[in-house]
Amino acid sequence: MADNWRSKLITAGVARSPNRAMLRAVDFGDDDFEKPIVGVANGHSNMNPCNAGIQPLVDRAMDALREAGAMPQVFGVPTVTDGIGMGTDGMKYSLVSREVIADAIETSVNGQMMDGALVVGACDKNMPAGMMAIARMNVPAIYVYGGTIKPGKWKGEDLTIVSAFEAVGAYSAGKMSKEDFEGIERNACPTVGACGGMYTANTMSSSFEALGLSLMGSSQLAAVDPEKADSAAESGRVLVNAIRNNIRPRDIITRKSLENVVSLVMATGGSTNAVLHYLSIASAAEVEWTIDDFERIRRKVPVLCDLKPSGRYVAVDFHKAGGVPQVLKMLLVNGLLHGDCMTITGRTIGEELEHIPDEPRADQDVIRPFNKPMYEQGHLAILKGNLATEGCVAKITGLKNPTITGPARVYDSEKETMDAIMAGKIKAGDVVVIRYEGPKGGPGMQEMLAPTGALIGAGLGDSVGLLTDGRFSGGTWGMVVGHVAPEAFVGGTIALVEEGDSISIDAHKQLIELHVSDEELAKRRAKWKQPEPRFKRGLLAKYAHLVSTSSKGAITDGFDN
Repeated sequence: MADNWRSKLITAGVARSPNRAMLRAVDFGDDDFEKPIVGVANGHSNMNPCNAGIQPLVDRAMDALREAGAMPQVFGVPTVTDGIGMGTDGMKYSLVSREVIADAIETSVNGQMMDGALVVGACDKNMPAGMMAIARMNVPAIYVYGGTIKPGKWKGEDLTIVSAFEAVGAYSAGKMSKEDFEGIERNACPTVGACGGMYTANTMSSSFEALGLSLMGSSQLAAVDPEKADSAAESGRVLVNAIRNNIRPRDIITRKSLENVVSLVMATGGSTNAVLHYLSIASAAEVEWTIDDFERIRRKVPVLCDLKPSGRYVAVDFHKAGGVPQVLKMLLVNGLLHGDCMTITGRTIGEELEHIPDEPRADQDVIRPFNKPMYEQGHLAILKGNLATEGCVAKITGLKNPTITGPARVYDSEKETMDAIMAGKIKAGDVVVIRYEGPKGGPGMQEMLAPTGALIGAGLGDSVGLLTDGRFSGGTWGMVVGHVAPEAFVGGTIALVEEGDSISIDAHKQLIELHVSDEELAKRRAKWKQPEPRFKRGLLAKYAHLVSTSSKGAITDGFDN
């Protein structure tokens, strides 16, 4: 048992008896005061399919924790679901919820001086939030993913929630019948579970396997399958062993393990949001890590998996093909994974992968052989230039040529952009600029799945560039560049772009450039005035006041930065 307040309870006698009296009211007996107390952070919510299947996993984990000799104490945490909030003001709360959830877990675990934490979540921000809290608290902890949704079906095609967003653009452009439009909407989400491609939820859950703080092979299991609940129970048993052996998160979250994570994200074609979230997780763990480290890893790791959004397959297909363990083993044997990194089981990641074959099975094509990758280099490129001096993130999978130079079509909000797309105002060759949607300006960096989905559906995904100081959904693909920093609200160059200006996006050269002279930009800057904050009170106002630049993870506790 870790050294904590309860060891003092046992020895302090009369002075501490009121504390013990309160615990007796929640079923503690005399012998239970010597058992480790494990906080179980429960993200269950019937508001969304991502989190609606979590309660049975929590129940199994609680039973396993008790059987292993711990005293589990459950508490709830909030969740915001991007797919429901997308395209509305509710989306402003999505990234903000990452900080709220992390703070809630830290408050509950540290406020009651718990010995360990088992965090259960499913939607996009549940995962980074939980890991940020785990890194901050540094008590033995494990993450249990709520599981992925199974694919929907319409006329023989696999569907995900992104299918519905892309159908909006296709139907509006006259490229889809009403029957197919309605059929996709009604069939896209057939079960509970998080969005089914290698979108943000599955990107983060798979990365936790690579990090060493989730069980190997657990991240791509379907939420409704019995093996998902079995893995939750096993996670509880593993955590109790970690508590007894004092295996702590900061023993696991290191610079080398973060390199493993980014290698896995690149190899699987993961979400742009992984950049933002791992900057924040590294900060919480006090590990030196910058946006440039992502580019360093990208250049040497190929994309090995043919997964949605730009590929063909979904998460359950990936799991059947060997999943994360198979990809990690391929990276290991090819010198792209640090096999000596510790995991929560007490074994190294190399030891966890001993029984995995060096190459994927020949009877599947979800995971490519190492010498026949989807792409020779990773897909998340860090671009810099006068439009983003701190950097930005380009997702370049699914593109024949990830370069474009074209006239700027400038909008000061996502809504304005969506109206223009639906009205047919965006043409091939344009570069769409969406600004004042950054961490402070949005506030909250809304995801742009609605406009990018509409562009894809309208057949413009390869021929239109889109850049923003906001974010993109993990379901986004195309010529898209997000996290432009500095953001417009603080006077970044993106605030100075005018309609018709020429902009170049060149992923080959890691360059994003506004073709306007320094003299002209200086004149524009002299005229620019910071707009009034969109919110003056409440959570969004507080967030906007505290939040850092996206190039440092959009964190709210970086007071030394």
